[in-house]
Amino acid sequence: MHSGKRFGTLEFIIWTRRSIYVLTLLSAIPTLLYFLGWKFLYVPWQPIAIMGTAVAFIVGFKNNASYSRLWEARQIYGAIINDSRSFGYILRDALSSKNPHKVKEMFLRHYAWLTALRFQLREPRAWENMNTVQFDEYSRKYDVPEKLSKLEDELKNYLSETELQYILSKKNRATQLMASQSRELSEAYEKGELNDFQWTQINQQLVKFTDSQGKAERIKNFPYPRNFSSITTYLLLLFIVFVPFGLLKEFDKLGEGTTLEGWTVWFNIPFSLLVTWCFHTLDSVGEASVNPFEGSPNDVPITQISRTIEIDMRDMLDESDLPPAILPKNNIVL
Repeated sequence: MHSGKRFGTLEFIIWTRRSIYVLTLLSAIPTLLYFLGWKFLYVPWQPIAIMGTAVAFIVGFKNNASYSRLWEARQIYGAIINDSRSFGYILRDALSSKNPHKVKEMFLRHYAWLTALRFQLREPRAWENMNTVQFDEYSRKYDVPEKLSKLEDELKNYLSETELQYILSKKNRATQLMASQSRELSEAYEKGELNDFQWTQINQQLVKFTDSQGKAERIKNFPYPRNFSSITTYLLLLFIVFVPFGLLKEFDKLGEGTTLEGWTVWFNIPFSLLVTWCFHTLDSVGEASVNPFEGSPNDVPITQISRTIEIDMRDMLDESDLPPAILPKNNIVL
């Protein structure tokens, strides 16, 4: 997540510079040929304007859908924050007097669940963008914690060696950690350490965690529909190619009867570039937000949120050696 006031103008230009090069070339070629006498290259601007209207609608639709996915992902982790705090004090107050060791163990297992979940959500998918040159280059400005460490090393801080090996042998580690929590609760209930109401209350929290995990996995594993994504790309490409042809004659007319007659056609290059860059960049911005767990600067900061939850829960147990908060690097925090 970008934590600054805004992306800088130069930052935006550098991020889109490869598209600027291509768009400039696409504008310059028809302009040069028209200037050399290929007047038949002119295309009426009216149908291109109609195409631009269609492209604007579909790019806007994509950006709206991208923002909806991003905002839903943030709501999911907002729910995890609140439910974790509730789980912490309910569990502490219900079990601390009877089995403080189990409380500590279940707190640690919850931190392990948060860790396993964020590692699963950071796993790459074929449709994500972080492997493209544009996004990969920008990612060098910040660190993705899940790429700098291994899940096994992180879980060692929370689980016993026996449980660690058991969890690592499973495919969905986060699910199995939550299943272990449920088993621990059942054992406490059978021993009489929890009454019916307390057992029901804490189990409801586990159900909420499972629900939030499933929602996050749905966003992670179901991409923005490829049919909508593909048609947006194709229509945008057609529009970008035709814009310079539609403006040739209009700019050529600007110089009629003046000392610039015959030369104003070159204005076609910067103005075509400006129009096509706006549309292409809007599409790129939507693409940058459509996968909110991939590790981009527009992602939900799940690592920071997980650390915040751990700090809050450790504070509930009056621990003094709290882990440090995760701070932004170059205005980016993940």
